[in-house]
Amino acid sequence: MPEVASAETRTVLEKVRWETFLELAEARTGSVPRMTFDQGVLELMTPRRPHEGIGRLIGRIVETYSEVRGIEILSCASTTFKRVDLERAFEPDESYYIAHADLIRPKDEVDLQIDPPPDLVIEVEITRSAIAKLGLFAAMGVPEVWRHDGTRLTMLALDGTEYRPLDASLCLPGLTAAMIDSVLARRLEQGETTLIKAFRGTL
Repeated sequence: MPEVASAETRTVLEKVRWETFLELAEARTGSVPRMTFDQGVLELMTPRRPHEGIGRLIGRIVETYSEVRGIEILSCASTTFKRVDLERAFEPDESYYIAHADLIRPKDEVDLQIDPPPDLVIEVEITRSAIAKLGLFAAMGVPEVWRHDGTRLTMLALDGTEYRPLDASLCLPGLTAAMIDSVLARRLEQGETTLIKAFRGTL
């Protein structure tokens, strides 16, 4: 399917020093390519329009749902989240502090050695990553991860050291993967304003 083939490109580098990763991340203009670092393995992912479109629309759904339901959130988008002690780092498509929004809001920088990770991480992964992202997220203590494979959304919650599937979000109670999938299924037929307006009307 053309959309899947052109959704993202990935480059993997091995035996990369942590300091080199930090230098590369700082030297970029903007947040592309997105970087994931896992103990010496660096993946560079360049998202294309289908990837970005899915991720951003899911983000708009989160923001609309939280507004209607009166849930305070703090958007961190593709912030670089890193743990120097673990030599691990990731840059999600979208990310949010929800339970910890008040704690993080005043901070200019997040230090995951003392601060909690984002409460919700959203990943679009249409082509397979070379890095086991769920293991990385678990090691860094991310409570809830949503993954979209280009076809459907899966919600996952951290349970000990592994993730278990969810029927509905824990950090945004009442919001289900099926609700989000029903909006995304129409994204090639209707504009985002129309989709979000219709979604708002169901809440």
